[in-house]
Amino acid sequence: MTQGSKMKKLAIFLFIPVILLSQPLPVNFKGAYEKQTRSYDGKPGRNYWQNKSDYIIKAEVIPSEKRINAEETVTYYNNSPDTLDIIVVKLLGDLYRKGNARDIEISPDAVNEGMKISTAKLNGSEFEITRDNEKPHITGTKLIIPLKEKLLPGEKAELYFKWEVKIPGESQIRMGAYDSTSFFVAYWFPQIAVYDDIDGWDMNDYTGHAETYNDFGNYQVDITVPQNFVVWASGKLSNPEEVFEEKILDKYITANSSDEIIHIISEEDLGNVTKKRNKITYKFRSESIPDFAFAMSDHYLWDASTWRDVLISAAYNPESKGFYNVAEVARKSIVYFSEEMPGVKYPYPVMTVFNGRGGMEFPMMCNDSSVDNLRGTVHLTSHEISHTYFPFYMGINERKYAWMDEGWATMLPFDFQELNAPGYDPRQRNAEGYSQYGGRDTDLPPIVPSSQLRGISYRMASYSRPGAAYDFMMKFMGKEKFKACLHEYIKRWNGKHPTPYDFFNTFEDVSGEDLDWFFKPWFFEFKYPDLSIKKAEAKDGYLFVEIENNGGLPLPVVLFVKNGEAKEKIFEAQADIWKGKPGELKLEIKCKKPEELLLGTPQIPDVDDTDNKFSLK
Repeated sequence: MTQGSKMKKLAIFLFIPVILLSQPLPVNFKGAYEKQTRSYDGKPGRNYWQNKSDYIIKAEVIPSEKRINAEETVTYYNNSPDTLDIIVVKLLGDLYRKGNARDIEISPDAVNEGMKISTAKLNGSEFEITRDNEKPHITGTKLIIPLKEKLLPGEKAELYFKWEVKIPGESQIRMGAYDSTSFFVAYWFPQIAVYDDIDGWDMNDYTGHAETYNDFGNYQVDITVPQNFVVWASGKLSNPEEVFEEKILDKYITANSSDEIIHIISEEDLGNVTKKRNKITYKFRSESIPDFAFAMSDHYLWDASTWRDVLISAAYNPESKGFYNVAEVARKSIVYFSEEMPGVKYPYPVMTVFNGRGGMEFPMMCNDSSVDNLRGTVHLTSHEISHTYFPFYMGINERKYAWMDEGWATMLPFDFQELNAPGYDPRQRNAEGYSQYGGRDTDLPPIVPSSQLRGISYRMASYSRPGAAYDFMMKFMGKEKFKACLHEYIKRWNGKHPTPYDFFNTFEDVSGEDLDWFFKPWFFEFKYPDLSIKKAEAKDGYLFVEIENNGGLPLPVVLFVKNGEAKEKIFEAQADIWKGKPGELKLEIKCKKPEELLLGTPQIPDVDDTDNKFSLK
């Protein structure tokens, strides 16, 4: 090794701790670095571990009662170095249980008994769920099971549950019954909570606003429904020949190898879709996914095609005219995400966009409203599909860091949305939303745990602010370097559980740059977007302009001159122009004296644009 190589290695070694230490670390994160489950360069540490659960579920849906009867066997693997004295099980369906805390309003008619567990077993031994904290008991949306025999490192436990749960017909939060026979079903089965190297057990309740956090696992799920119901789910259907009538089966097989959209179920097929049996069982198999959802209907249309090895579907009500082109938009979205941004191949075998309500993502599934205009369809479809990467492929803790998935789902489709919805500018839409609320006491730094945020604070910290930050990062870093950092981040952390510091440190490690000047104001501090023209003077063929950063966020700077109706751009710089600056720029630009100076563009947020004009008449 040459002396130069030694010095280079030393410089890198010295640089790495500085990155992390410049961001004050909470004590739970410090512990992870001390135990080397995380590393200072953003890679998983040499001692990184995570637990997992495998699920075998058999469920039957009774549409007339909006009820699911189900049983499951869960194998839980303790891969941690810790001895566990409890197991925590999430009962997310208990959001609707009478008496449970909620931070989102629901109809009184939606309140029910929650997830009614009739049988529970641990390692083959049945146990009773009581009110005694020393015994298995339910609190909030959690079942806590104290272990008589502790679960040692490297050991596994087997749990069995038999339960029933109602599908909400009102107050359908992220899922529900949309008519008498069309349902999107999620948060419906007992699911082992995450035990990780940062917080130990995830003890947060599901109260309706913030989403969830799951370990990765394998799923074998059999869903039984009445004749002529079709089921779409978070996995590849393994028994199509057992469920579909011959004509539908032929079209399903064709769609699995077709570049063109195949109408697997058209209106003329309704009522003659499945085998002639009273009950039909759909079998789905999935590997290494963090959740499982499904949807069903006996009168929805089904369009599908295949790109590479991915079956891409839209399932929708015949009256939802805005859904007739969703299959094509979904296909284009997956191609774009795989080849352009982030440029990582779609990681699952299927994607189904189901015509439900709102806009909500699950592995391989989207629950979307019908939108009556192209820009809305393109925006909603691409946004929800982009969640494939964040949070699902990347295992994000949405309860704490919604900006690590919603921010990416805001930014990643920007160019796709603009290209496929003529006249629509998603960057301007995002900037306008941020400009409206930025800088107020509700504009909180994204690093504040998402579970502590509500309303517009949640919206700004999770979507608008990080979406703009990621986009401005790409512009000042350059698309090639930005994608190199993003690809390495995804490569390092897919199938794991990255934290904000793993993201920050990976980008700094791969880029070779100290990005704290950008990360701190955008993600940690009470800064906001507000630039102004403080002073301007024309002299001897030059413009001397002072631009002040009143809000403290590093933003792109774009300056125009205006003479009459004519407008010309004379200066443009990306957000890194503020690196090392004390909040003020002094520009000297060769230019004839204009009538007026204009600062900014519609794509750059600014909470007060009244000081973005300066008259030189």
